[in-house]
Amino acid sequence: MGMFSKTCEYAMRAVFFIAHKTTAGTRVGIKEISNGIDSPEPFLAKILQDLSRRGIIQSAKGPNGGFFVDGATLNRPLSDIVEVVDGDGIFTGCGLGLKQCSETNPCPLHHEFKAIRNQLSAMLHDVTIGEFNEDLISGAAVLKK
Repeated sequence: MGMFSKTCEYAMRAVFFIAHKTTAGTRVGIKEISNGIDSPEPFLAKILQDLSRRGIIQSAKGPNGGFFVDGATLNRPLSDIVEVVDGDGIFTGCGLGLKQCSETNPCPLHHEFKAIRNQLSAMLHDVTIGEFNEDLISGAAVLKK
């Protein structure tokens, strides 16, 4: 079990996979993405449509169609993917999911969780999709279990 929603996990893996496969100007189809990240194709189709609509990835129709990323996408932080799919709750929310949790009304996990949440937020805002792609190209990272 990851710390992100299943949808967000698939979205991040799909963006990384697309970036990895399309840096040479090619495009990749949904079947190849689905196989490459172990995702059910119908579920993935909705995620890709959402990411495309929000400008995280690009798509082209036709015989040479498929999904791809451009240079602007490679410069985007990972937090953009998380916010499109899951919103910003992971950056601001309570570790126990309480709505009234705050500095003045903390839950039992508030202070410890806040520190972890802030570290996660910093990492997701500081690391770009392109930086992660470099790790995939070098073999320092993988997308399949």
